[in-house]
Amino acid sequence: MFARFLAPLLGLPLLACAGDGPADKISANLSPAATGYTAAALANACSGRSGWSDPAPPAHLFGNSWLVGTCGITVVLITSDQGHVLIDGGPADAAPLVAANISRLGFKINDVKLILSSHEHFDHAGALAELQRLSGAKVAALEASAPVLTSGNAAIDDPQHDSLPAMAPVKIAQTVRDGEIVTLGPISLTAFATPAHSPGSTSWAWTSCDGADCRTITYADSISTISADGYRFTDHADRIAAVRAGLDQVEHLPCGILITPHPSVSGMFERFASSRALNDAAACKAYADGGRARFASRLNSETAK
Repeated sequence: MFARFLAPLLGLPLLACAGDGPADKISANLSPAATGYTAAALANACSGRSGWSDPAPPAHLFGNSWLVGTCGITVVLITSDQGHVLIDGGPADAAPLVAANISRLGFKINDVKLILSSHEHFDHAGALAELQRLSGAKVAALEASAPVLTSGNAAIDDPQHDSLPAMAPVKIAQTVRDGEIVTLGPISLTAFATPAHSPGSTSWAWTSCDGADCRTITYADSISTISADGYRFTDHADRIAAVRAGLDQVEHLPCGILITPHPSVSGMFERFASSRALNDAAACKAYADGGRARFASRLNSETAK
């Protein structure tokens, strides 16, 4: 198990915990600096702005989970008194924005001990090298995405290969398998291989608690099936199978508070701004169904041509 590798590596105790279980009972540890950074305030600040590098304020999601990204890219911070976990970093020029948001909340960048990612594209992983340098954190990645992150070059079997710029490479401490639990002190996250958008797409689920109130938070990776010009999914049966398997996995994720790498594709800010509850067990199925419909339309258009 990767958790058994990582805990001794960081000098931290190991806690076996399922990503959807109640053992992750960590208080939010709200610092005075974090007061007022609500999800609704984030939605208001980003109204009409969705650029990948558009600065955004940080926001308290739930319990020990925070949003520290930009208006167009989600970056997640999960905190504990034994170190923090960061998921994604945005494009390269977003690194200082993410670091500043962590500081604005009253946390320290060098307390980030583990960095994870959703998928191996520059708009989400481009800042990881700099954030790793600033924090000194270890980086863990799904086996399929690790070669891309360590080389900085897109995978040859990625439908977007010909349109993806290179990224600064990161140092990978260890690879993770589908269903594996990654543990940092009292924080436990489950990795799910969801290769709909890219070969290394990874979704994450964990439990955050505010006192006795515990919620599953589901970071479901992108599921759009876009490609470089000239690429045809209908010429790649293995890629079609991977997309469908990824969408099936997304549908069956332990779904609670759904967040996505691009806020707009799951209506994150609209949900943050509304008064309805964020917790929605049916949200992952609805998200996957939308991806299936768009992929079917793509395949139909290729066949028609």
